[in-house]
Amino acid sequence: MHRTKVKVVAEALDANNTIAAANRSDFDRAGVRVVNFMSAPGAGKTALLERVLADLAGVRVGVLEGDVQGSIDADRLAGLHVPVVQLNTSPGFGGECHLDANIVRTALPSLPLDDLDLLVIENVGNLVCPAEFRVGEDRRVMVCSVTEGEDKPLKYPLMFRTCDLVLVNKIDLLPHLEYDLDKLLYNVDQVNPGVERLLVSARTGEGIESWRAWLMGIADREGTLA
Repeated sequence: MHRTKVKVVAEALDANNTIAAANRSDFDRAGVRVVNFMSAPGAGKTALLERVLADLAGVRVGVLEGDVQGSIDADRLAGLHVPVVQLNTSPGFGGECHLDANIVRTALPSLPLDDLDLLVIENVGNLVCPAEFRVGEDRRVMVCSVTEGEDKPLKYPLMFRTCDLVLVNKIDLLPHLEYDLDKLLYNVDQVNPGVERLLVSARTGEGIESWRAWLMGIADREGTLA
């Protein structure tokens, strides 16, 4: 039984990777860079996007917004006047806890890919499944809120190990918490040594310029943006 389960999971991931490669080909053909944006629920992904998407200095950006149900976050981002497509995973038992390559592929015809430089895929809030499924992205960013505790890199290592940037959000709350920031950063290095990290606050704006500059650097693959 255990061997059968492993085989089924491996086949599912192989199928996903095939579709992710097709997505990647479409993104490359359109000249779009793609960021897979991940975190636990409530870590602040949407708030961090609200801080930067309206002012990326010439970068044409679009968003795929993943949620189990509803369009609350997509409605917030649509107010920034950028193309936003909602992806809900609710059909089925309780809804999928992640976006996979096929779900993303169903949304591509709704996006003006030829008119974009950067596509941000805001994944479903979850620290496990999104890390397992490639969707055709260039880079992975995960948000770790200080309200989650310092142990999350050790408890959910794959999420931290597969990301290219860790945003430590809600640092404005540090004076009000019994929280060891150095311990968190040490734990991050235990699972992904040397990974880039930024300390940010979506509420106060601390670190937001660095977050904006990082996104602009990803979009400007040839160094040609004005």
